[in-house]
Amino acid sequence: MAVKRRKLSNPLALAVLVTLWQKPMHPYEIAQTLRRQGKDTSTKINYGSLYTVVQSLEKHGFVEVTDVERQGNRPERTVYGLTEAGRVEMTEWLSDLVAVPVKEYPIFETALSLIGALPPDDAVRLLEERLQGLDMEVVSGRAALAKLCETLPRIFLVEVEYQLHMVEAQAEWVRGLLEEIEKGSLSGVEGWRTFHETGELPPEFT
Repeated sequence: MAVKRRKLSNPLALAVLVTLWQKPMHPYEIAQTLRRQGKDTSTKINYGSLYTVVQSLEKHGFVEVTDVERQGNRPERTVYGLTEAGRVEMTEWLSDLVAVPVKEYPIFETALSLIGALPPDDAVRLLEERLQGLDMEVVSGRAALAKLCETLPRIFLVEVEYQLHMVEAQAEWVRGLLEEIEKGSLSGVEGWRTFHETGELPPEFT
């Protein structure tokens, strides 16, 4: 099953659609709702571009103006609501993201693919530094999740759980890689070390 090519690809647009699915809102209220519901921890939210996103959704017929609020001398606030086309787009887009694995390109994965350019001892030192940061993130993440579980149903915390599990998995993997490098059991590690000591590329690397 392939992911459908969409008119809008910015995840913030999907977050706006889901927020307006709750009720019609003006852009400032959308931003406040996203922040209050903690969506800024799972979606990169640029509040300055949120108005542009709303305008794009309106242009494509996914949202529409439902009201214009006027309160004294305050500037008018345009309230937007979800259209039927927007409801369909929201459901199909979200369903695709949940069901279909998509290749992503995390920056750490890029760094790992190029790590051979660093001397092994430097790589070990840097990975140890990363592992220390990951372990601290796990501890603080567990504490934060436990605190949130006191007041929120788990359904509203599944993305926080996922983030924590991904950090824990990365920490476990980095810990194992470090052990293999230090023990010399990682295939190719001696050639890696030799290259940085002599400048000559081992035959198995060519």
